[in-house]
Amino acid sequence: MVTIALFGATGKTGRRVLRRAIDRGDHVRVLVRDRKKLTVSSPRLTVVEGDVLDAAKVFETVAGADVVLSVFGQVKGSPASLQTDGTALIVQAMKKHGVRRIVTLSGGGLPAEPDRPKAADKIIRFLLKTLSGHVLADARGHLTVLQGSGLDWTVVRGPRLTEKPGTGTYRVGWVGVNASTQISRDDLSDFLLTQVDDRTFVGQLPFVSA
Repeated sequence: MVTIALFGATGKTGRRVLRRAIDRGDHVRVLVRDRKKLTVSSPRLTVVEGDVLDAAKVFETVAGADVVLSVFGQVKGSPASLQTDGTALIVQAMKKHGVRRIVTLSGGGLPAEPDRPKAADKIIRFLLKTLSGHVLADARGHLTVLQGSGLDWTVVRGPRLTEKPGTGTYRVGWVGVNASTQISRDDLSDFLLTQVDDRTFVGQLPFVSA
């Protein structure tokens, strides 16, 4: 049993991570803008209301945590550097409170050295860069923050996320290497929680797919 500081708990993936963490007996501290959007209640859940760009609220959320799971991302109307700036504040809070482990979520458009993108992957990356270049730039920015943090970070990348029920199985590889083009949010959430204790991918960007 650990205490997790979770950012993005009301999102489609975040609420699944939260439910699984509570179900397995963890204590979870969440930062949310509106507690009414939470789908879980538990004595082991601590709710901090606020924004990820509010340093005081971020520091309050991280206080007492053993690990940070960050699955927040840009939505319509978000600042262009939301993930970058929010991650920077989380890193500051972790250093203040002596927390070393952070796991974040990104997409397959964020490249990693072991990737071997195939034709379809290259097309997807081109479209992402063309249609959502600001989101990709923000993902790169948050990675730069983590790389310079000195912390035990892992960036989990996923392909297209589906609402299908989880299968309980998934592949962990690299873009174009032992990978497909989709995964259910259920299965992705399962993998994210394994990273609370697993240090296999510290300093890496594993790609998780069905």
